[in-house]
Amino acid sequence: MNILVANDDGIKAKGIFELVKALSTAADVYVCAPHVERSAAGHSITVRQGLEAKEVSYENAKLALEINGTPADCVKLGVLILQERGIKIDMVFSGINHGGNLGTDTHYSGTVSAAIEGCICGIPSVAVSVEGHRPKHFEVAAELAVQTLQKSVGRLDGKTVLNINLPDVSRHELKGVKITTLGPREYDGWFQNKPAEDSGEPQYWYSGKPVVYDNLPEHYDVIAVQDGFASITPLHYDFTNYELVDEVKSWGIE
Repeated sequence: MNILVANDDGIKAKGIFELVKALSTAADVYVCAPHVERSAAGHSITVRQGLEAKEVSYENAKLALEINGTPADCVKLGVLILQERGIKIDMVFSGINHGGNLGTDTHYSGTVSAAIEGCICGIPSVAVSVEGHRPKHFEVAAELAVQTLQKSVGRLDGKTVLNINLPDVSRHELKGVKITTLGPREYDGWFQNKPAEDSGEPQYWYSGKPVVYDNLPEHYDVIAVQDGFASITPLHYDFTNYELVDEVKSWGIE
């Protein structure tokens, strides 16, 4: 198999290195990742400047491209460049992200968006994240990524992303794996007002700690990870609310 690995923390991040290392034991791995951190880039793509793809040396990868674009750029361009070189990508993996990508945060996540871009290219995709800003236990996520690869081959279609999140715990501390749905992801104190160092003018910085929930259903991804489990949530890029299609038709908007 040929796997393309991307991320949003940048090509030099520890998480992507550990993911490439693990996946290379089961497949040929190709890296296409941003040259700098592009966290919370969402599904943005670059349209007003040219993209550069610089080939770099990368341990455990057959080929690595450092791209001056967004995570979605890296997958879109990477698949094309590899295709031109006669390499057909069978799966896309994104991560391992330094921080969780749970619930409503998936809409902001460059990690998840890179995986969704894989689906837009018709390729089954997986996003992998570890909770916390400075996670330590990437090896647990890497093991789960390899197991997911082995279990999903031939079963995961090209329209679906498996969004994997783990608490930052060791293997023996992990309570298990739950198949989940997206839940709410809220923060205490979203913005902090801090004066700019150069001018003293007020600036608002996105901040805050995730809200801890005690009254939500167990099938939500945020609850699974909060309770010490790994969560796997199947996602797709079709935002259509099918239950309302006929209802909106009946409104007679002309």
